[in-house]
Parts: sequence; C-alpha cells; structure tokens
Amino acid sequence: MSARRPAPTRGLARPDMSCTDVQSPPVPTGSRLSARLRATARLLAIAVWVPTSVSFEALLLLVPGTAKIRWTRVIWGVLCRLLSMDIRVIGTRAGTVGGARARARGERPVIYVSNHCSWLDVPVLGTVLPSVFVAKGDIGAWPIMGTVSRIGRTIFVSRQRSTTGRERDEMVSRLIGGDNLVLFPEGTSSDGMRVLPFMSAFFAIAKMPPLRKGAETDPPLLTYAPGMAPLIQPVSLVYDRLDGLNVNRHRRPVFSWYGDMDLAPHVWQLAQWRSMRASVILHPPLDPDAFPSRKALAQAAWNAVAEGAALLRRNAEDAGPHTP
Repeated sequence: MSARRPAPTRGLARPDMSCTDVQSPPVPTGSRLSARLRATARLLAIAVWVPTSVSFEALLLLVPGTAKIRWTRVIWGVLCRLLSMDIRVIGTRAGTVGGARARARGERPVIYVSNHCSWLDVPVLGTVLPSVFVAKGDIGAWPIMGTVSRIGRTIFVSRQRSTTGRERDEMVSRLIGGDNLVLFPEGTSSDGMRVLPFMSAFFAIAKMPPLRKGAETDPPLLTYAPGMAPLIQPVSLVYDRLDGLNVNRHRRPVFSWYGDMDLAPHVWQLAQWRSMRASVILHPPLDPDAFPSRKALAQAAWNAVAEGAALLRRNAEDAGPHTP
C-alpha cells in the first residue's frame, strides 16, 4: 500500500488539479481511537480477503466460461462491504456477463465509459459491471495492486505510439472473445468536482477508422464481425453519502485520489469513516455507428456522464429509479 498515484499523462494535467488546491478532508466525528480501531479492523479483514479471493480466481482462469468474470464481481463486492460502501444503481446495465457463448448468439460487447476520481472507482464499478478494466501500465508494476490487477485480467496500456497497435488488438480481441471493458476516457483521475473532457482516442476501439482502399497492415488489424461492434454505455459515478450525510464540497476530498497523492494515507483515512455511499447512473447505451466521428461519440458520452454526475453531486434522490 505504499504506491504513489502516477503523475497524469503529459497534456492531461490541469492547473486546478494540484492536491494543495483542495482543502484538507474532514476527519471522522466521534472518538479518534474508535475510528482508528475501525480502520485497523477493516484493513486486516481486507488483507485476509484479497489474497484468498484472488488465489481462487487464479484457479478460475483455467476454467472456460464466465465463472472468472462472475467471481471478480464477488471480490470487488465484498471489498466494498468491508469498507462499508453502499452502492446505489440508477438505470439499466447494457449487456450481460458476456462470454464466448454470448458472442456466438450475437450479443454485442459493451464498453462502459465513466468519470474517474479515485481508486475506489475500481471496486465500485467492478461490483456493478461484469467487465475488465483498462488501466495505465504503471499500475501493473505496483507490488500488491499490480498482482491483483493482473490476475483480474486488467488490460494495461502505455499510450506510447510504438505499442498502440498491440494494445488496440488486445482490447479488440477481449471484446470479440466475450469480455466487456471499462474505460476512464478523462485519461487521469480528477478532484471529483467536475468531469474532465473525454479524449476521443479512447473510443477508437469502438469506432475504427476505415482502411484506405488498398491499404494493408502487418499483421492485419483485428476487426469486428458485421453488427458486432461494441456499444458504448456512459456511466456517472459520484460518492454522495458519508456517515449518512450528504457529501458537499468540503467532504468530497475524502474520496478523491489524484495528482501525486500517496495511496496508503488515503486508504487509512478513508477506512476510519463509519459508512459511505456511491451512486452510479447507467445511461442509455450509444451505438457508435450513429455518430459521424469518434470526436462526436466522445462528446455525446461526456455530455451524458457530466450531466449525470452534476445531478448526483446535487444529492438528487429523485435522479431516477433505484435498481437493486
């Protein structure tokens, strides 16, 4: 847990993204000793649960079918429970658990695109969505989270021009083979106060540029069968309850993890609170074929995510029907 948040990719940093620009998060109310004991108990439980559950998942990687996808959701779900994280889901998830059989019967893959403000986004979305995450290559080198991510079949990308083709083919291959993916198209995590612009390059695997006549690649680029290109489902995620109270601007830094923040102090501080809630809006899916360009598709997805996140930040309980 000594990992440091990777620095944002060049060109993605914002002048208002410095950790020092945000006031220090509040501390839990009540006895400081009880809060520390609470955090210690939770982290010990997590220290037992994670290696045990991940070891079982390593065995499931040898088994065909969707068992490994379903078990990954169990891992994240229990982790959220150990942190006393309640999850409110609004809307309907596109797609199913996936798998080779789903693709064989003509079920299109789904790419879920979400805003990103914390490492907590992964267990929360991993509980809600049967999917594989796409993450920066830096995370794969982390001592603990890197191992968990690799066994969880996370796709690591470096975003270097020399590896773009290989990484693109790996994502397309996973989608064709039965996986759904989760992308964070902001390109970095934010302070949770807004949704940063979506980078259209993240949508290239959903809306591929047509090859020019006579153009060839070596090896040939993977492509989807007719009618099997992935759908895009925008997802808005906001942490809106802390110890049963609304999360306002003063309390939002409790959840946000970005810039050069260290992971261990953030986890320790977060684990001291009694309860938390994340609200997730699953917006209607977008068909890439209905958009003239990747830029237009990225903008439409951003509009949905930003509007939903703004609604949740206003603590609107009537944002939509609750989906268990």
